[in-house]
Amino acid sequence: MIDGKWVKGRDVLPVTDPYTDEELGGLGLATAEQVEHALNAAEKAFHTTRTMPAFKRAALILNVRERIAADREKFARLLSREAGKPITLARGEIARSLETLLLAAEEARRIGGEYLPLDVQPGTETYQGFVRRVPRGPATALWPFNFPLNLLVHKIGPALACGCPVLMRPPSATPLTGHRVAEFLAEEMDSLGFPPGTAQFLGTTHHVAAPLIEDPRVKAVSFTGSDTVGWDIRRRAYKKQVMLELGGQASLIVEPDAPDLKFAAERAALGAFAYAGQVCISVQRVMVNKKVWDKWVPLFIAAVKRLKTGDPADDKVTVGPLIDDRADEKFDAWIGEAQAAGATKLCGTKKRKRLYTPHVLEHVKNTTQLHCGEAFGPVAVLEPYRDLDEAVRLTNNSRYGLQSAVFTANIDKALHAWREIEVGGLIVNDFPTFRVDIMPYGGVKDSGFGREGVRYAIEEYTEPRLMVVRGTG
Repeated sequence: MIDGKWVKGRDVLPVTDPYTDEELGGLGLATAEQVEHALNAAEKAFHTTRTMPAFKRAALILNVRERIAADREKFARLLSREAGKPITLARGEIARSLETLLLAAEEARRIGGEYLPLDVQPGTETYQGFVRRVPRGPATALWPFNFPLNLLVHKIGPALACGCPVLMRPPSATPLTGHRVAEFLAEEMDSLGFPPGTAQFLGTTHHVAAPLIEDPRVKAVSFTGSDTVGWDIRRRAYKKQVMLELGGQASLIVEPDAPDLKFAAERAALGAFAYAGQVCISVQRVMVNKKVWDKWVPLFIAAVKRLKTGDPADDKVTVGPLIDDRADEKFDAWIGEAQAAGATKLCGTKKRKRLYTPHVLEHVKNTTQLHCGEAFGPVAVLEPYRDLDEAVRLTNNSRYGLQSAVFTANIDKALHAWREIEVGGLIVNDFPTFRVDIMPYGGVKDSGFGREGVRYAIEEYTEPRLMVVRGTG
């Protein structure tokens, strides 16, 4: 969708169901000339969108939200099929996306500023300052396969709320859900009088997509995906505002005074294995105090074995397939390397290509990729520890820092963990996979740069502009 029109790409990339291998559709790939056309349209649109009134910006977002809500079960089934996401989790993603869009519409109406009294030194008695937030300009949104709707609206909702035209480059594995959103946007933009370059949708190859990152007409880039790609984007996006959400290696710490060990085990199991662990805040490292190790581990294994693996269309399934063959090969290799280095597998089997039951391992060497990297698959690594300080050190001994969790009934321990663990967010008495879409969400170290969460993303898409007034009285 370029400049308000649907146009054919030079090539088409097939989109398949990762569980059945059935072809679901195709993604048209834009040419370099079409990308150039889109950039011109976005730049032109910004002359209008930057001054569009708040009620119109909110109306655009709400109208798209209503269209999704009216078709929510169809959306959920499409999302489930292209992403291999269990249908119950897909329905949950639809619900979250509707909430994200509502938050974006609400925030569009209350983007404010600040009044600054400047009479802080002699000679400034009659000066006053006023600060308002203004949109930066056209923004590029790049999101991954695993949340093809909610991560999309987390990028376009705040951008549209503040008046930034948005260029959407979808993930090649799961573009169909975003394509449907783009259809709604095109229709609603036209009905509300938005310029056609306000929102555009372009599938591209890596080479052709380069201007969406590097071109000076683009003023902001929001990316969710691997850290290797993300930091390369930041390097190439010279002088632009860049938001990177790059995944993690979420740890969950179980203290002896955890309020409910069974609850902690059940939440750890769900947090590790829902959607086959293909969530950037999936539980990967489970750290259990030695005092409760013998009691907690059997509770965890029992909870893991209750999770059903199989067809994502089945309402009872929690663990579906990995997204593609490359993910399958990586998972096999990482598990094999860990076992060859001495790790013990407590449970987990490969049912068929791309489909695994939950894997739980212990004694994983810190030299293996499973210990050092982001698995993005159905695996949890168990690690015993002596005291909370050791658990903090183990958690911080990672290049990632997105979210972690600690189960404890002691507020001093919770505050200590919050102070010392190097992450963007700490969850107390629940899994680190917890996210409400109003939260400031993002990480430190190799987990990213900047924050999502609607209000916080709007701050990233805007910049402060100061006006100083000298009074005459």
